[in-house]
Amino acid sequence: MTGPIDELLTLRDLLRYAVSRFREAGIAYGHGTTNALDEAAFLLLWGLNLPIDQLDPFVDARLTRAEREKLLALIDTRITTRKPAAYLTGEAWIRGHRFVITEDVIVPRSLIGELLAGEGASVLMSGDPPARILDLCTGSGCLAILAALAFPEAAVDAVELSASALLVAQKNVTDYGLDARIKLFEGDLFAPLKGQRYDLIISNPPYVTDAAVAAFPPEHASEPIMAHAGGLDGLTIVRRILAEAPTILAPDGQLLVEVGSGQNALAAEYPHLPFLWLDTEESTGEVFLLPAEALGPPRKKRK
Repeated sequence: MTGPIDELLTLRDLLRYAVSRFREAGIAYGHGTTNALDEAAFLLLWGLNLPIDQLDPFVDARLTRAEREKLLALIDTRITTRKPAAYLTGEAWIRGHRFVITEDVIVPRSLIGELLAGEGASVLMSGDPPARILDLCTGSGCLAILAALAFPEAAVDAVELSASALLVAQKNVTDYGLDARIKLFEGDLFAPLKGQRYDLIISNPPYVTDAAVAAFPPEHASEPIMAHAGGLDGLTIVRRILAEAPTILAPDGQLLVEVGSGQNALAAEYPHLPFLWLDTEESTGEVFLLPAEALGPPRKKRK
């Protein structure tokens, strides 16, 4: 009697098998891929040490027995652990940029990252390029790195509350050769940055509602919950950023924040703010841009 390893001989065979297994198991996506085919292709190409965006040249290649054993084990691990493929491979990608990750950080996937790595960076160039950039809730450091690459003359500071996440961010910063331009801080939002001023603040903060966090599939639940949890309506951290940003934005600076599905709630709560909602290839109205002048001076805390 033969098993899968004797019958699945080519990459195409393993790809079809993985897609069928993933669909049968009902696994969840959303960590760089959105469907079973893309997830399987990423995992299998990585397992063969092939370029993850070049399936076609290799799809009909026959695999050695050792390669088939490795790929079948990867497929089984993805199903049995329900961990995102990126955690199994230890890497994630945004627009061709590779980032090392561990389970101490959320899997990099940011609409702001799509903007910075693509044509969208031009929307931030209405005046002079930013000389000083701040990335809040940096996680793996991916947005700080993409900002530094998009604006090669800028100095970038990045803040993260998790000490273990900062170790991952430092690894990525060093791998990109950006230690001289990116400085990492441990702390809560703006707390470590007293007296600083920035031309551009970017943030992909926690913005998932409590109810959505409670209903997470295992893949999302395997990520650090603090990187998702945005409070009852998902906007707790976003409100803090809006309230505190005026203390640290340069007079002609800009604030760029990803908020998921929070557009309508924010527009209703802050009708005086001229949110500019930016679209990406993957989204509509999930990222806002605000000029510092619109935020005005910092508000006094209520007694």
